[in-house]
Amino acid sequence: MTIPLKIDFVSDISCPWCVIGLKSLDQALASVSADITAELHFQPFELNSGMGPDGQDITEHISEKYGITPEQAHVNRENIRQRGAQVGFKFSASDESGGGRNRIYNTFDAHRLLHWAEIVDAGKQKALKEALFKAYFTDGQSPASHDVLVRLAGEVGLDVARAREILDSDAFAEEVREREQFYLSQGIHSVPAIIINDRHLISGGQPAAVFEQALRQIAAAG
Repeated sequence: MTIPLKIDFVSDISCPWCVIGLKSLDQALASVSADITAELHFQPFELNSGMGPDGQDITEHISEKYGITPEQAHVNRENIRQRGAQVGFKFSASDESGGGRNRIYNTFDAHRLLHWAEIVDAGKQKALKEALFKAYFTDGQSPASHDVLVRLAGEVGLDVARAREILDSDAFAEEVREREQFYLSQGIHSVPAIIINDRHLISGGQPAAVFEQALRQIAAAG
């Protein structure tokens, strides 16, 4: 008999450590699958909620936000690429992925679509989340583009017409903002934040072994 756990994965589309954290969590869940089952929910968080529709150059943005030089920003991105490779995810260099990966975008509409996907099918929500990560970080596509979002929705088996309808309206905007405010009110100010059974927090893109140990300890504690 397996022990069920509820996992809320609070993250943003434009967060590279969220990709690494999800891949590591997937590896951990595979390791404990004989003993533990997980109900996984993706919760919204915007690293750059005030970002305009055209986005901003990624190096410029990171240098301004964190007070580091463009050279330091480049080194950090190379380190992230290496960590991604270790968990089986490709972060493309700017010159490989084209214009999209050179910029950072507003992700609110992507979160609205993810909220809808969860209502339709939790499995499709995870597939859409993974497709969004790949589209942005690997393929250099904009997660703010409605055309990109609609295409990805269709690729994971969601209704394309309904996806377009949602994006062309303000559907689920209030619900997404309420969830964002809830996690901010709980002290979540950086992502990924992985919350298990509504009370155990694991922060950051941890290695799979850290997630596995935590999952086993929480499951054993009941």
